[in-house]
Amino acid sequence: MTKTSFACVGMFGCLLFPQGGVMVSAAQDDPTHLRVNVVLVQLNIAVTDDKGNYVTGLRPEDFLITEDKIPQKISTFEASSGSGNGEMEIARKDGQGSTSADADPASTAANANGVTVSREAEANVFILFDTSNYMYRSFVFAQDAIADFVRSMDNDSKLAFYSFSRNLSRITTLTADQYRVVSGVRSTIAGDDAALYNSLLLTIRDTVPLRGRKVIVVFSNGPDNASSVPPEDVAEFAQSTGTIIYMISTREAQDDPVSAAAFERVSKASGGKAYFAKDWRQENRAFASIREDLVHLYTLSYYPQANPNRGWRSIKVRLVGKDLQKYHIRTRDGYRLLPTSAKGSPEEMSSAPSVESHK
Repeated sequence: MTKTSFACVGMFGCLLFPQGGVMVSAAQDDPTHLRVNVVLVQLNIAVTDDKGNYVTGLRPEDFLITEDKIPQKISTFEASSGSGNGEMEIARKDGQGSTSADADPASTAANANGVTVSREAEANVFILFDTSNYMYRSFVFAQDAIADFVRSMDNDSKLAFYSFSRNLSRITTLTADQYRVVSGVRSTIAGDDAALYNSLLLTIRDTVPLRGRKVIVVFSNGPDNASSVPPEDVAEFAQSTGTIIYMISTREAQDDPVSAAAFERVSKASGGKAYFAKDWRQENRAFASIREDLVHLYTLSYYPQANPNRGWRSIKVRLVGKDLQKYHIRTRDGYRLLPTSAKGSPEEMSSAPSVESHK
């Protein structure tokens, strides 16, 4: 794809990509004007203490969500399913435990406030691997680290494996077959220039129709020298589609202040993290950290209350109760109401809200 055509993706991609969790209807007075009603907003939330330990055992009533300072009512709640490493269980004075679904990890139940509570979070994980010429010196080590990460994922997760240099290659589409994904990893070969942000934008687009948790894990060895899409546009698109981005890079990227800052911004905006690994051992630790983060996330969703704001909507999440306010929350801090096409039914779309488009 030429630079000009990618620029069009960056400028008009929001008009081409169907957005998730929305209802679409055309305005009667203008057939080119689309009105979209937001159906659902999903948040993935990490809660940690001052030492970085994950906090487990929280319940829906422990969270307070506001959108543009308007309180929101939680509709669904998927509890953290931590593995016991580096976590801290909340001690309840009422002795009632963490959720009404605790007795059966796969169960789903409604609590007294009408919130659907579950311990099973469907995860869709896209691995985006940099195969540009920046990777020549550490290509095999990177493949090994990605393969180990794939094998470490639980069987309920679906994975896809993409690679990129100047163009994006969808090597393995979303599947629960880990062997197929690892085979895709082993099939990659090094390419030429790196168009990270172009490829990341297209990967986010692929997550849009999906239900459940949407995650992109990027392994990139160096600066982006071929994209026409700026990282700010990618970050905003990830926020507005509810896609979490984790970025693992090497010291070569960290030595470039512009790239390092961009990696930090993009991941943080989406509610994810950026890692800079100096060697293969640190690469493995970064992947292990991402896996731990995924199993400790709380996933909450809500139907937005009436709000006249048709632009950027700010989301604030805090914990209720004096004993909980000492903990730290990491999640996306808002979303923009994006234009959308009229194609696709609400059932085919995911949780990214959209509103009003002039084509």
